[in-house]
Amino acid sequence: MAKLFIIDMMPFLYKGHFVFMRSPRMTTTGINVSALLGLVSGLQSILKKEQPTHAVLAMDPGGPTFRHKAYAPYKAQRQKMPEDLAACIPYAFELAEALKIPVVRVDGFEADDVMGTLAVKGAEAGFDVYMATPDKDAAQLVRPGVKLYRPAHAGDAAEIYDEAKVCEHWHLVEPKQMIDYLALAGDASDNIPGIRGVGEKTAAQLLADYGSVEGIIANCQKLKGKLGEKVALGKEDATISKFLTTIRTDVPLEPNWDDYKLDGIDRDKLAAVCAKFELKRL
Repeated sequence: MAKLFIIDMMPFLYKGHFVFMRSPRMTTTGINVSALLGLVSGLQSILKKEQPTHAVLAMDPGGPTFRHKAYAPYKAQRQKMPEDLAACIPYAFELAEALKIPVVRVDGFEADDVMGTLAVKGAEAGFDVYMATPDKDAAQLVRPGVKLYRPAHAGDAAEIYDEAKVCEHWHLVEPKQMIDYLALAGDASDNIPGIRGVGEKTAAQLLADYGSVEGIIANCQKLKGKLGEKVALGKEDATISKFLTTIRTDVPLEPNWDDYKLDGIDRDKLAAVCAKFELKRL
């Protein structure tokens, strides 16, 4: 079966930037390539160990998305992207072009939404689909034909999550409950509020009992003690949080799968990229 890897590009760039924060990797011409090295390392690992037949990189748009427009505080707490990291993004596009791996970005939608749409379409087209991202919210997309590939981190090996492993790891009944799980517990990294006072353990238990955010809100009067009050007071936050945590699978794009086929590299371009950024290992 053809094997499609949909790779979330920015986490690999961020990882490289922060791994080398104290000792940035500079070329002899003064270019900081720390973030680019993070992407190179991630791509090498995937291409060599997993041997996909097809690959594509998903990327955030340059401007706001529908989530920012619906909820102003969304990701508002995040610091501005470091200049050296931002400067590496065009370098990453050069590398991707040399490796002949397309980069897909769609105005108004995040990389997660691009990944979700491509994953669903890829599974429907008969691919064995892997979403390469460290972000747990992508677990909601795991289904027959679609797995979550969480890259190696802090010395731990990369992990592949199928439906059973997602449910076991986060104590869910089915992967799509990750939407409700995050809507209840919140996600500080994205400034998603959740219900104040409800943590991950409580969220998992509530979902086991009532199935969804809507089911929990409808039955909040049955909850004992302060928990019922917390749910009643936080139902609006939970509702907007569910909207924010739901990854779209209807982004307006029509992939040409032949464009994603890994059928060799552009050797001249890759040689030029390696020389320009002194990527000796690559």
